[in-house]
Amino acid sequence: MRMSKPVVLTGLRANNELHVGNYFGALLPMIDMARERSSDYQINLFVPDLHSFTTPIDHSRLHQQILHNVRLYVAAGLPLDNSDIYVYRQSYISAHSELTWILDCFTGFGEMSRMTQFKDKSTKLGESRISVGLFNYPVLMAADIVLYDASYIPVGDDQTQHLEFTRDIAERFNNQFGQIFTVPLPVPKQHEFFGKDQGLRIRDLIDPTKKMSKSDDTGRGVIFLGDDPAVAAKKIMSATTDSYGEIKYDIQDRPGVSNLLQMLSLLTGEPLDAVIAEWEGKNSYGDLKKATAAAMADFLTGFQARLAAVDDQTLIAKLEQSEKILRETANATLLRAQKAVGLRA
Repeated sequence: MRMSKPVVLTGLRANNELHVGNYFGALLPMIDMARERSSDYQINLFVPDLHSFTTPIDHSRLHQQILHNVRLYVAAGLPLDNSDIYVYRQSYISAHSELTWILDCFTGFGEMSRMTQFKDKSTKLGESRISVGLFNYPVLMAADIVLYDASYIPVGDDQTQHLEFTRDIAERFNNQFGQIFTVPLPVPKQHEFFGKDQGLRIRDLIDPTKKMSKSDDTGRGVIFLGDDPAVAAKKIMSATTDSYGEIKYDIQDRPGVSNLLQMLSLLTGEPLDAVIAEWEGKNSYGDLKKATAAAMADFLTGFQARLAAVDDQTLIAKLEQSEKILRETANATLLRAQKAVGLRA
C-alpha cells in the first residue's frame, strides 16, 4: 500500500532527557512543521525506541521514557486529532527489524566502517562497549525511511552521511530487483524543503563556545525541560558573559552575551533583530540576565503545566491507531522486499 501524499518522516530518541536547546532546535520546529504541512504531506512522527540502546542505557526506565517522549510532542503543541499526522513507536511495527536484516545482507562492511558517527561514538565508548547495533544503526535508519516511501527527512549535519547511505541502499536494491523502494531526496533537496538553518541554537551557559549538551556532567551549563524554573533562572544568572562591559551581539567574539540574546528571542517569541535593537549598547549584563531568567522561568512553568495536563488515554489511543494503520503500510513494503529476495512467492 503506497502513500497517497508525499511522506515527511522525523523523530527524536526516547532515552535522553531533553534540554531547552533540544526543544527550540529540534522538537518545536518538528511540531511546527507537522502542523503547517500536514494538509499537503503525510507526517510520520515516530519514537525511534530501537535506536535508544545502540549505546548503553538504563533499560528499567526505557518504557516510561518512550511515553514521556510522546508527551513532550503533545506539550509542544502536537495536535492528536489531526488524521494526517501519525505518531508511532518504532518497535511496535516489527517490519522495521525484519527489513533491517534484509538490508544488512546488501550492505558492505566497509560502508558501515566509514560512518563518521560510528567512529566518533565508538572512540568515546571504548572497545568493550561498542555494540553491533551501534555499528549497523544506519541500516535500521534506512529501513525506518524506506518502509513508508518517505521522501523528506530533516537531517542535521551529523546525519547527512546516513541519509546518503539510505539513498545508496535503496537504489542498489532497486537496481537489482526493480522498483521496490522510494528513494528519499538527496541532502541538498532536504535542506531546500526544510531550510538549511533550522533556527537559533542555544549554547552552553558556562562555555558558550559549544552547544548546550545533555552530556554536561555538572549540569550548570544546561537547562533541562524538567528543571525547576527557579533553579533554571539561577543557572542563567550564573551564565558566562565577557568583560567588555557593553551588550553587543557577536556570536563569534561575544558568545556568552549573544547566547543570552538568542535565548531571550526564542523564549519570548520576539524576532532576534528586535531583541538586539532593545538591548545592544546597554551596559548592564545583570539586567539582561534577569530578563532572560524571568523568560526562562515563565517558559518552563507553562511547558511543565502543559506536560502535566497531557491525557495518557488519548495519547495511547493515538499511538495505537497510528501503529495499526502504518503497520499495514510497512508490512506491504516488507512483503515487496521479501518477494524480491525470494522469501515469499
